Amino acid sequence: MGVDYYKLLQVDKNATDDDLKKAYRKLAMKWHPDKNPTNKKEAEAKFKQISEAYEVLSDPQKRAIYDQYGEEGLKGQVPPPDAGGPGGATYFQTGDGPNVFRFNPRNADDIFAEIFGFSSPMGGMGGGMGGGGGGAGSGMRGTRSFGGLFGDDMFSSFGEGRPMTQAPRKASPIEKRLPCSLEELYRGTTKKMKISREIADASGKTLPVEEILTIEIKPGWKKGTKITFPEKGNEQGNVIPADLVFIIDEKPHSTFTRDGNDLVVTQKISLAEALTGYTVHLTTLDGRTLAIPINNVIHPDYEEVVPKEGMPIPKDPSKKGNLRIKFNIKFPSRLNSEQKAGIKKLLAA
Repeated sequence: MGVDYYKLLQVDKNATDDDLKKAYRKLAMKWHPDKNPTNKKEAEAKFKQISEAYEVLSDPQKRAIYDQYGEEGLKGQVPPPDAGGPGGATYFQTGDGPNVFRFNPRNADDIFAEIFGFSSPMGGMGGGMGGGGGGAGSGMRGTRSFGGLFGDDMFSSFGEGRPMTQAPRKASPIEKRLPCSLEELYRGTTKKMKISREIADASGKTLPVEEILTIEIKPGWKKGTKITFPEKGNEQGNVIPADLVFIIDEKPHSTFTRDGNDLVVTQKISLAEALTGYTVHLTTLDGRTLAIPINNVIHPDYEEVVPKEGMPIPKDPSKKGNLRIKFNIKFPSRLNSEQKAGIKKLLAA
């Protein structure tokens, strides 16, 4: 049969005009090219298919021919036996045989404008909808937001001021924490998450499904970074499924804490080590061993900075922040008279 228009609109073969309009509205809003700037070519193709399917199934004559002969019959490849009957201008004589039904799909933007009440968002929408002070924009709450705004702003505003209660609303995002170790955020990693959700079949009945989502975590990502999977929430009638949003969280680390792109570590040392010199030994987050000699006198506020041994910088992982080493100096709780005399003598010298 070629393209299955019923499957494309997610309706069954007994769908009423109202069912078809609801299905078209939902899918046209989802796949309009202005709403899909990152995959515009795919969206344009899908948008045209949805418009063509709606045009055929909402026209009783075209739908009857499609039901009997499929897409081929519609587009003139199969001559219907009753082609000579009533049909008006949709039938015409061709040079290759009997009268043949010939279907030429209308412009997808024209169908969108007819159903939604405004023209293609990339067309002349700004002037008539909220552009002037006393025109259409002044009498309808919410329509001013359409004027000159395209993409998500326009679509999110849809339905506020127009009597189209059947327009689908978008469910609120579902947010989940995604704990990651500092090692994972240093190197980058791939996590696979299993989710359970409800999906709707053509009749509107919901079925539980499980799905594996792959999350690519880039080196240097910070706590609070969001990864969005569009419309991975439950499907339900007249509601666009929620986006599923994973939010990066950092697990506590036994050695390091993170400060922006820097790593901070605190070393416990004795007063003697603070005064006479100390070598810091550390294992980095990617498994290397660092030995950092410090020959300065280490005072309580002393901080040793090791360049480029911090976290990768997300925009350019070849660059890194700094490693900052702080010190916790253990002072003796008491000194005997000989120790006091010895220290005085040493320090005086």
